[in-house]
Amino acid sequence: MQTTIEIASKPVKLHLSRAAQRALAERNAPLYAEMELYFSCLIRLKVRFYEQPVHGDGVSVLDKLVVSFRPVKTRVCGRDYEGDEPPLTDFPLVNESAFVPRWLRIDYRNGR
Repeated sequence: MQTTIEIASKPVKLHLSRAAQRALAERNAPLYAEMELYFSCLIRLKVRFYEQPVHGDGVSVLDKLVVSFRPVKTRVCGRDYEGDEPPLTDFPLVNESAFVPRWLRIDYRNGR
C-alpha cells in the first residue's frame, strides 16, 4: 500500500509492505510510528514504534497506524549518562517542514 500523508505541511510518501498491512490488520489497537530526528554530535533518523501515544499528535493512517515526527537533541554530548541511550529533549525547529523526511517505508519481519 502506498499513500501520501502530510506532516508539518509537507507531503510524506508512506509505503506499507503487505506483511506490515497484515500485521496492522491483526492488531486490536493502533500502532504509533514516530520518526525521530536526532540532533547532537551526529544527526540520525530513527523510527520508533509505541503501543500508546507518547509525544503528542500524529497523522492517522488507516485505523491501526498513527505516524508522527519528533525532532530531538541530547541533553549532553558524549558518554556522561546512564543507560544505553542519552537522555533526550525536544528540539524546536523554526521551519520544521524542511526537516520532515520525504518518505517512510514500514515492513514487518520476524515478529517486528
